[in-house]
Amino acid sequence: MDKDRKGESSANTSVYIAEPNKSARVACQDRKCVEIFPEQYPLLLGASKLRPRRLFYKGTLPAQDAIGIAMVGTRRPSDSAPELCRKLVQSLRGTKAVVVSGLAQGIDSYCHEAALDAGIPTIAVIAQGIEARIPGARAYLARRILESGGAILSEYEGDAASLKGMFPARNRIISGLCRATVLVQSKTKGGALITADYCLSEGKPLFAIPGNFDSDVASGPNFYLDNGKAKPVFIPESLREIVGIPLIANEGKFISLKDFMAQGCSLSKDASAIFKKFNGFRVTFSEIQDSCNFKTANILAILTELEIAGLVKTKDNMQFYFNGSP
Repeated sequence: MDKDRKGESSANTSVYIAEPNKSARVACQDRKCVEIFPEQYPLLLGASKLRPRRLFYKGTLPAQDAIGIAMVGTRRPSDSAPELCRKLVQSLRGTKAVVVSGLAQGIDSYCHEAALDAGIPTIAVIAQGIEARIPGARAYLARRILESGGAILSEYEGDAASLKGMFPARNRIISGLCRATVLVQSKTKGGALITADYCLSEGKPLFAIPGNFDSDVASGPNFYLDNGKAKPVFIPESLREIVGIPLIANEGKFISLKDFMAQGCSLSKDASAIFKKFNGFRVTFSEIQDSCNFKTANILAILTELEIAGLVKTKDNMQFYFNGSP
């Protein structure tokens, strides 16, 4: 994702947005490419303020209850990056997670490959026409994504060539699709930081992998961590728990609020509102206080109610895992 080139930074970036052309339709006789509009967008993109006016895709869109996790970073990562990406992605096995990235070399490709190897669906958002030729090893990776049941997305039709402004535009779609973004490795300037800023602009959680102080590819994540804009992931294998993505039960379903209600149980109005607000995330008690207009005693009572219901778990009464589904 990271362009690693002068002129593309995380601030004041111009975005190239395709103008709508309602009369234009993609020729889909071979069913390789489909055009869709906001009401049909996958994951969280339809509700995102960053959504494009229209979208083209190849492959298979994820299920409605899938959870998009953006994983982004530099094109020139460290030697240990493939293993780092593998551990991060493998932690999402057994969940409804979908790995979303930009099909660039480096971190993007490592994360797509790790998802394919782990049997996790993955989506690639490209900064070129949906029918444009993808060169080199990325072409093979794109083919693997489609054959595995994933998808390739673009807001540009036909074989439109990449232009500089298309990359930050692509990055906003990656963030818009996802519940959270993970900044794996990046310098202090680059496309991955643009995605991180889009994530923050929507109030979504940003996670970052800390690194050595003298490492260029750790300088981007360290900057966001130092400024309190991102939450750290110290142990890659713990990503699922840190992000708060629930595991799928043995029956292949989430422990859900719907199933809870079907058993003849009910939640208070406040408990239901808190659960829906934080569902799918790991949050601290302080974060709940900051986000809700409830007194401390009321929050404690609500969390106790949710724990008894089996919809929230905590190990230390400081961090709470909202592990259900709506």
